[in-house]
Amino acid sequence: MSEDFLKIGSYTFKSRLIIGTGKYRTNEEMVQAMDASGADMITVAIGRVDLDSKNEKTILDFIDRDKFTILPNTAGAYTAEDAIRISRLAQAAGIGNLVKLEVIGDKKTLLPDTEGLLEATKVLVKEGFTVMPYTNDDLIVAKRLEDAGAACVMPLASPIGSGRGIQSPLNIKFIQEAVSCPVIVDAGVGTASDAAVAMELGVDGILMNTAIALADDAPLMASAMKDAVNAGRKAFFAGRIPMKEYASASSPQEGLRI
Repeated sequence: MSEDFLKIGSYTFKSRLIIGTGKYRTNEEMVQAMDASGADMITVAIGRVDLDSKNEKTILDFIDRDKFTILPNTAGAYTAEDAIRISRLAQAAGIGNLVKLEVIGDKKTLLPDTEGLLEATKVLVKEGFTVMPYTNDDLIVAKRLEDAGAACVMPLASPIGSGRGIQSPLNIKFIQEAVSCPVIVDAGVGTASDAAVAMELGVDGILMNTAIALADDAPLMASAMKDAVNAGRKAFFAGRIPMKEYASASSPQEGLRI
């Protein structure tokens, strides 16, 4: 556990929690939450940032690049072409070759377009990007993304921003068994117990935004998520006891003098 790092492509991170930058009430609150989370990697919706801005601060100006690795994401992309274009813009702006790849297929559920996601992954991997694709909890798609060169797979726990936690733990387990790359739960975590449950399944990390940003006290929730991710990781390695139908005495019955 002392050297339990998250490795994504050529990158190594101490924290297994990745947090987003959207929906905060103020940029100052966002900075406080980032610090409280203990995260090393912060994701930013590059399509919503004015990269040509010279006079006004953007969200990128509030992120300490010495402390955090910026993970550009392609939120808002509904085609492979849009996702590829946003990724290239981020790279051209000097943000790097990491990208959280999103290709959305449905505006109501925000579920991914897996065909477009696979297409964009293939193109970006060939161009040297370290691709972290947001996908559904389908092991077949996960395997195809890994085969296409994705550095990890990021299945949803439940729809983006829903706060419903992991709806299909068995599907997450199937994905873990099917791929050799890291598995990072992305979307749907609502509170600290959800994060702990996800990590207890043995996933490699969690990405979240809404659960922290819209909490009544965002920095405090960020700190809670940090603790939950660490606790869940430790519990996974510790190994839970088997579930039983009936009681089992905590103290041995043999030798008791009653």
